[in-house]
Amino acid sequence: MTAETPTPAAIGPDSPCPCGSGQTFGACCGPILAGGPAPSPEAGMRARYSAFVTANIDHLERSLAPEARHDFQRAETETWARTAEWQGLEIRGTTGGGAGDTEGTVEFTARFTINGKPQAHHERSRFRKEGDGWFYVDGAMGQGTVTRTAPKVGRNDPCPCGSGKKYKKCHGA
Repeated sequence: MTAETPTPAAIGPDSPCPCGSGQTFGACCGPILAGGPAPSPEAGMRARYSAFVTANIDHLERSLAPEARHDFQRAETETWARTAEWQGLEIRGTTGGGAGDTEGTVEFTARFTINGKPQAHHERSRFRKEGDGWFYVDGAMGQGTVTRTAPKVGRNDPCPCGSGKKYKKCHGA
């Protein structure tokens, strides 16, 4: 694991959430990973990223829409989650996902290192509301542009991952 992302064993309810929201794990992704509903597509995506960081494979499967579960490859997903050094999540934008919506999208980039090689996974994910939670339907790699709903992080602002470094020296590098 990198200095920016705590090891799974080190993530407690008062630890910074691995998703980079700036909240504690107990106030952000922790309740969702424990089985609670994702209140929005963005919260669902953040929880899925945190599930990769913590190797919570049960949540990764549980958070899929029913029609997406038949393609889930548990062993491969667990290998990826455990061998990657997770370095941060950037939410690039969202659409839908409001109180009256049943569909929403999240465009994101997840950064990680495998075998010493830096990687970035850029995807636009579709989510669907079922009951009181949001579920991952599918995603398209590097598709289109989604309108940013979160404020943009400036080069000299603190990195949202919680490392204490300036963004330009951390995830903005």
